[in-house]
Amino acid sequence: MPETDPWTIGRLLTWTTDYLQQSGADSPRLDAEVLLAEARGCQRIELYTAFDAAADETTRTAFRELVRRRAEGMPVAYLVGRREFYSLSFRVTPDVLIPRPETEHVVVGLLDLAKSYPVSTSQLHIADVGTGSGIIAVCAARHLAGCRVTAIDVSPAALAVAESNARQHEVLERIDLVQSDLLSAVGEDVRFDFIASNPPYLSSEEIEALAPDVKQHEPHLALAAGSHGTQIIERLIPQAAEHLKPGGWLIMEISPMLQGTVEAMLTRDGRFQIAPTQKDLAGHARVVNAQRVREE
Repeated sequence: MPETDPWTIGRLLTWTTDYLQQSGADSPRLDAEVLLAEARGCQRIELYTAFDAAADETTRTAFRELVRRRAEGMPVAYLVGRREFYSLSFRVTPDVLIPRPETEHVVVGLLDLAKSYPVSTSQLHIADVGTGSGIIAVCAARHLAGCRVTAIDVSPAALAVAESNARQHEVLERIDLVQSDLLSAVGEDVRFDFIASNPPYLSSEEIEALAPDVKQHEPHLALAAGSHGTQIIERLIPQAAEHLKPGGWLIMEISPMLQGTVEAMLTRDGRFQIAPTQKDLAGHARVVNAQRVREE
């Protein structure tokens, strides 16, 4: 294309898609669209109604910088500062893990179990352990009317992100933010109806094999779980047993490779009855559900 031809929206998308593909991006076209919409200050769909329109210099300059950083490996979600999860937009920063579709199964499991739980939603007390950006806590508060949620994270920076998301989605008044290593700082007498968690579950070997953009930019604190990937889960299970009401539920995202190991841990603890593990859309074991055995 001659250099005299204008840099239209369509031309920018085509050129950038090819460039990001050569840079190793997994979804170059989607990345190009999201970044151009960000630079232009519009919705992605609006790019197609302006496909033949020339991009102004301000847009091109902002887009060029975003593309440069993406080509260097910075995840798109961090570049635009948000990620969609369960049909909601959440603020994200490099202090928190980027929300992924697999974690939506935790939310679905929680909402399904709450439907048959023997108390009204307004009486539910839910803990989101390792809340990160607050996605599970916020979704619970929005979809379970009147419930109380305790959002827990060891990272103060992560809690600040969770707080901003709770405020954005107008549920902050029903979410308590607690800095804690798992449930260690929660009062001994505090009991929950549900404890939901997407804990770190990657082994040292899996951490080394991560894609460069994940390995270099996402917080290892939210990913790494020792040599076997169970370091955090094996601490969370007994703590959850102590803080669940009789008949309450532990809902926990896992690596498919850990299903047998995690179920064995729950069995050894002796205080849980294991329900069928939920599978993700790919058919992989993804969410363990275990009910606290009712005390005699």
